[in-house]
Amino acid sequence: MTATEADRAAPQPSLRERKKLRTREALIGTALDLFTERGFEGATLDDLCNAVEVSKRTFFRTFASKEDVVMAPTQDMWTAFTDELETRPVTGGGTLLAFLQDSLLAAVDRMTDEAWPRRVRLSRRLAAKNPSMDAHGLQFCDHTIRTSLTTLQRRLTLEDPNDPRARLALDLLAAANHWALERWVEIPGEPDRDTFTAQLRTAFAAIPQSVTVTATPRATE
Repeated sequence: MTATEADRAAPQPSLRERKKLRTREALIGTALDLFTERGFEGATLDDLCNAVEVSKRTFFRTFASKEDVVMAPTQDMWTAFTDELETRPVTGGGTLLAFLQDSLLAAVDRMTDEAWPRRVRLSRRLAAKNPSMDAHGLQFCDHTIRTSLTTLQRRLTLEDPNDPRARLALDLLAAANHWALERWVEIPGEPDRDTFTAQLRTAFAAIPQSVTVTATPRATE
């Protein structure tokens, strides 16, 4: 079955679901532009809802907080990652870290919205200036890692819950992603998904050497 045939065979979202998705996208895009222009604390939730012409009740049906809507672009990527862990075939023979890396790269590939790279960059720049957003991101990351660990323990032969290797592999993946995001955000020009993927691959390639690099003291004059 071709991709076009698969798309036709897939169940189409209902009118209600499409409207909810459009509202969600409008809230994300408007929030990022509004908070970038006025500052995260300089614009209120009422300002955002008025700009999108939705009620606060509608907002809270979709997001839990201002932090939640601004962090949505990266959270969507990690949600796709956890879905990849659930559905991605496990062929055997490869390392757990390679499986995780392939799952994250596949999740990035699923971020097909043309606005996604720009939204991620705006989100990361806002997070760098606002401690509450950074704290929200850490909480979401911890939840994602714990969810992922549960999935791995169910799908793979990781019977011992006290074995630290799976958790450490997930932590290494999260650290590599954080490094790649930091580098990508600072690259001049318009952001694009392929450049982010390249930064991720660079970070992944550095992981093995990072645990074996020699701690050599710098020579003093």
